[in-house]
Amino acid sequence: MSAVSGPVVGDDGLARCPWGASSAVYIDYHDTEWGLRVDGEAAHLERLTLEAFQSGLSWLTILNKRESFRAAFAGFDADTVAAYGPGDVERLMADTGIVRNRRKVEAAITNARATVALREQGGLEDLIWSFRPEPGPAPRTTDDVPTASAESLALSKALKKAGFAHVGPTTMYALMEAIGLVDDHLEDCHRRGCAA
Repeated sequence: MSAVSGPVVGDDGLARCPWGASSAVYIDYHDTEWGLRVDGEAAHLERLTLEAFQSGLSWLTILNKRESFRAAFAGFDADTVAAYGPGDVERLMADTGIVRNRRKVEAAITNARATVALREQGGLEDLIWSFRPEPGPAPRTTDDVPTASAESLALSKALKKAGFAHVGPTTMYALMEAIGLVDDHLEDCHRRGCAA
């Protein structure tokens, strides 16, 4: 995280959240994806999986490996990943294109299986969006942005109850930000108000 806590104006004259102005990769992600609603099971499973892999690492590491993650996890098709077995775990552990953490790899497979099972209750997307909070005031600085909320804690508990792994409240809050359940773009950021 940048030492700057308020919006940063880039060379293009646009004010951005400070983390979103720190590199070309972050600028693109901040401006075109972060905080925008995603649709569909695979899109939600991808974001959930990537947030879990990010835990303890830089988000930039994950973004730089994103295409490799998509290839390794079959475009986050839940049925395909749910069918992965021990040989697939070993294949993934040898894949230098992704983060090779056995617990996170196994959690991704567990979560794909839980996603398939959740279809009978309306699906992953509906479950996640059922925890959308009422909009709050726009944060003025990054110091005003929480790392978890009552809703992310409740979502974490609901996902764990449904058989998901690596879905703690902080990780779920990051997911909620990424897919637009909450709009944590700073008040003066040019992307403020883009959430669904």
